[in-house]
Amino acid sequence: MLSTKLKNYSIILASGSPRRQQFLKDLGIDYTIKLREVEEIYPSTLKGVEITDYLAELKSSSFDDLKKNEILITSDTIVWLENKAIGKPKDRKDAINILKSISGKKHEVMTSICLKTIDSIKIVNDITQVYFKILTQEEIEYYLDTFEPYDKAGAYGIQDWIGYIGVEKIEGSFFNVMGLPVHKLYTELLKF
Repeated sequence: MLSTKLKNYSIILASGSPRRQQFLKDLGIDYTIKLREVEEIYPSTLKGVEITDYLAELKSSSFDDLKKNEILITSDTIVWLENKAIGKPKDRKDAINILKSISGKKHEVMTSICLKTIDSIKIVNDITQVYFKILTQEEIEYYLDTFEPYDKAGAYGIQDWIGYIGVEKIEGSFFNVMGLPVHKLYTELLKF
């Protein structure tokens, strides 16, 4: 259905995330991956989804050479805990500290999507509440040793073992926690 609607467009996904790539495949969208280096720095005055909105748009800003029928998709995800953004862990020690900080607490996963064409930019975002049980040191270390979630905001993938044993409940989109609010992307792409 979506592929028919988008048949006159070329979709560009500017993401190295295997999860985001799989989501587009599962939606039946033909796309090309194009990656451009962007220094992901944002003003310290930004809070919550302002950060992901800013970074998603920043990632699109290096694509100033779009053609008439191209739609660029960029995205950014953070974990928001106690009024602080948590991104991807720098190393094992950082990952341990991040997982300890979300243990036994509620945090929010925020993802923004930027859809850019030659003459428009549209940003949509989504927020999901995630509640974790108290994780033991042994569980944290086992998870890091087995799954190595160093490419994930918050140092975890909800679809991994830690999600099975650690997530007590979520409020909102499960797929948003995986890195893309697919329902919102689908709705926006239908408008083209």
